[in-house]
Amino acid sequence: MGGMTERALGVTTGAVARRLGVSPTTVRSWEQRYGIGPEVREGGRHRRWMPGDIAMLEEMCRLTSSGIPPAEAARAAAALRRQPDPDVRVEPPSLPVPAEAIVPPGALTRRLQGGPGGGLPLGEVRQECRGLARAAVRLDGPAMETLLQQTMEAHGLVTAWEEVMAPTLHAVGRKWESTNDRYVEVEHLLSWHVSTVLRRAAVTGHRVSAHAAPVVLACLPGEQHTLPLEALAAGLAERGLPTRMFGAAVPAEALLAAVSRSGPMAVVLWSQSRSTADGVLARMVATTAFGLKGARTTPLVLLAGPGWSVRAVTAGMGRPHGLREALDAISALYAESDAALAEGGMPR
Repeated sequence: MGGMTERALGVTTGAVARRLGVSPTTVRSWEQRYGIGPEVREGGRHRRWMPGDIAMLEEMCRLTSSGIPPAEAARAAAALRRQPDPDVRVEPPSLPVPAEAIVPPGALTRRLQGGPGGGLPLGEVRQECRGLARAAVRLDGPAMETLLQQTMEAHGLVTAWEEVMAPTLHAVGRKWESTNDRYVEVEHLLSWHVSTVLRRAAVTGHRVSAHAAPVVLACLPGEQHTLPLEALAAGLAERGLPTRMFGAAVPAEALLAAVSRSGPMAVVLWSQSRSTADGVLARMVATTAFGLKGARTTPLVLLAGPGWSVRAVTAGMGRPHGLREALDAISALYAESDAALAEGGMPR
């Protein structure tokens, strides 16, 4: 029904701006400066953007992200809306750069069919993901910050991470790998803003007891990918659970010392690739005992990330698939501990 309503009635400027990953002011300025506004206005006043209008603005974003001057990009994008048949490609107007550098063969047809935005291999994703991708390719830090925060507030952490942040990060990574190291700057800036939003969420979560057993979060030696653990830290804070984040490439000796000194309820070890998935070290962590003499205990170790194989999971370990599953597994540990304490057992 939503798609039918959008095709029949159009959408507002604010909704279009969120989809594109730009501010409403930018959309209005494009209309005022370059004449690429909606063809239909409700009651002659309110802007209502129809699918053809939106496709035109998406093309405008793609062209400007490629370095084409806005005025020239606007002329090429306007030709898209004038195209009556999506199976017949309109050649862009004469520009001072080769046409194939601006509109590759089939690009206009793909745009009319709702292809991925921002020049990134997104596939079928949420619309917020496309807006974030466009902002990332433009290196528009303020827009990324706003979109990420709005997505977190509107959909919650888990959905924001699994359906918007992670797919966009993966798309940037795939683009980087397939374009001879292009888009590295996009990946760095996007990662920074994702990390900023996640860390902000982690420090604004519910207050927890300073004496509660924490969850230790660490990347294995040689592993630099911390964003998934930052998402987990934010999710645990949201549930009022304490964490100790040790970050990237934690040396083995430091990891074991951290576990023995903090007495954690659980330890999450992240491995992005097989080369960093150290099963021997994971088993050492799982057998690290702490606590009062005669009542020592060991933590639950969760092997997180695509680097781990099923064979790596042994006694005292788990292998969550996704952020939500990890959060639920850790939350269950604290619920069990609280229940044991209520029954007069030993607290953790």
